[in-house]
Order: sequence, then structure tokens, then C-alpha cells
Amino acid sequence: MNREVVVLNRERNVSLTAYLLEVGGEYRGIARRPLVLVLPGGGYRSCSDREADPVALAYLKAGYHAAVLRYSVGVHADWPHPLEDYEQAMEFLKEKAGAWSIYDDKIAVIGFSAGGHLAAAAATMAKNRPAAAILGYAVAGEDVKCCSPTAPDTVSAVDRQTPPCFLFHTRDDNVVPVMNSIRFMEALAEHDITFESHIYSYGPHGFSTCDTSVQGPSTRISRRVPNWVPDSVGWLREVFGDFGDRGEGLLEPEVRAHLSEDDGQFLSVGCTMGRVMGNPKGAEVLGAVLARAEGGEAWGSPLLQAGEMPPELKKTVDRMLVRDALGFARIGQDVLEALDRRLGEIPNNVSKDSGD
Repeated sequence: MNREVVVLNRERNVSLTAYLLEVGGEYRGIARRPLVLVLPGGGYRSCSDREADPVALAYLKAGYHAAVLRYSVGVHADWPHPLEDYEQAMEFLKEKAGAWSIYDDKIAVIGFSAGGHLAAAAATMAKNRPAAAILGYAVAGEDVKCCSPTAPDTVSAVDRQTPPCFLFHTRDDNVVPVMNSIRFMEALAEHDITFESHIYSYGPHGFSTCDTSVQGPSTRISRRVPNWVPDSVGWLREVFGDFGDRGEGLLEPEVRAHLSEDDGQFLSVGCTMGRVMGNPKGAEVLGAVLARAEGGEAWGSPLLQAGEMPPELKKTVDRMLVRDALGFARIGQDVLEALDRRLGEIPNNVSKDSGD
């Protein structure tokens, strides 16, 4: 393993410490690795050592390169200095992607507390957004004003371009209330962003990796809290793809960035009912299938188009994926596949940049 320390801003004491694993040789089939960028917490007053190298080591063990960004804090913490530091770090890592054997499109960010706020800001408003974000007991929403009056609300900044997120928190965190994570999750769900969340029953703020090297054994904390580390690694492998064994690089991801395929170039059975039925050609093709289905009177297009469905039920149906809705209509796999081919010929009439 190689360690590289780079000063990004001497005046503001900003530095990037990169830990780079070997590739090739005995690591057959691994020519490059994803990287996890660690943003320690500290209330924008300092960068916690407990949430820096120990976290990087956890991801190194899992086969990822890791880097720790010690961003602007204290008298230099006025916004947007911390986000500028993140942008500079990301640009530097992408420039070094070839020399350091990094997948430049598979850089995740992990942040804790105030560092979690910075990670969330990176995921929602940065020019160089990460490919995934892991948020540990992160400050979000208006609560950020308690540690940085100039820092922005990240909950309201969540949009369709926000990457997949992994969140963890404890229910009784008395420094950063758990509602910070819950509100952020609500925003992710509203914008159809893939996420995973673990809210543990009890434990203090700032537990980092929660092993005894950083958290004393007498700490009152759920024994399951340390599970967030392997769970987040497993989640990253689903989002980025796991390491292959035949020299083909990373395997295909198991999880998409969005639950639906509403941002695809063409329609599909992975789109929501609302998206397909909102497209005249899509509604015609899908409506014909629904009208012939058993139970078609309940699910058929005439009812949807006539607006006779109760509003709350229609809202629920509109959010369902077409493939799921057709399961209720008892549509066979052969019909589903034929429908997918038909829909795949119909251009999606909503731009990816529309924010839908």
C-alpha cells in the first residue's frame, strides 16, 4: 500500500491523504479500484481523527482505495470553503485516476456529522458529484445552522441527480437528532433515489467505526451498530459492482441509481405507471394489455383515463412500476416481455434534465 499526502490549500490547512492499494500482479483481474473519500466530522470546528484514518482502513480492508480530506474548519469554515475543498479534492483524484489506478466514475464519499453534511452537499449541489454517498449521523436540513451559520440546507437540495445514498444513525443521538437522517431519506424517496438506511435503537453521537479502538467497551451502544461498516461495503458492491475474477474489472452493479427507469431514453416496464400512462403512445400500448387482463375492470386504461379512480389510489398506482402493477393484473411473463419490447420503441417524452 502507498500513502500520498497532498496539500490542497496551505492557507486554510486543507490536505488530502490518499491510501492506495496495489493492483495487478497477485491481484489478478484488478487493474483499477473504486475509491472512498472520507470527510471526518467535528462540527466544522475541527476534523476528527477518530473519523478519519480508522474509517479509511475499513474500506481499504474491503479492497477500495481510500482518501481522507481534511477540509476548511474553524475560522476558515465559512461556506462555500468546505465544498470548494471537496471539489478540488475530487478534481485532483480524477486527474490522478490513471496514475493511481482509480475508477474515476466510482468515487464514493463518506461523511460523519458535519462531515456528513459536507458529503450530503457534495451529493446534492457539487459540480463533481460522487457516484455514491454514505452519511453517518449526518447534519442535514436547518440543523446545520447550529454548527455553521453559513452552511446550506441539503434536504431541500436533493434532486434527481443525487447519487445513491447509505445512511446510518442512532435513534437517541442527542447531538444530531435522528430526524436529520429521516428528512433526508424522505427527500431521497420523493426523488426516486436509491438508498439504504440503518437507524439503530440506541447509542451516542460520534461512534465512528464503533470498534474498541475508537469507542470504549463501556460505551452504552447497541451491539449491532458496528454492522454499518460491512453493510455499507456490501451496499457499495451492489451499487458499484463487485470485483470480478476473470480480468473483466468490476461486475455489473446489482442496484440502479433510481428505483424506476423514468429517466431512460425510451419507455419500459421498469418505468412507473404514471410515466407510461402520461405518454399517449405508451398509454395506448399499456392500456390494450390492461384491458385484456383478468381484473381489467379494476386496472384497465379506461378507468385511469376517465379519472374515476379515487385520487389516493391513483396516486399509489402512478408510483408503481409497470412490471409490479401488471403482477396484480395477473399478466404472464411472455406478455410482459412483449410489452417491454413495444414500450422500448416509444421515446420517453420527459427530459432527463427536467428534475422529475
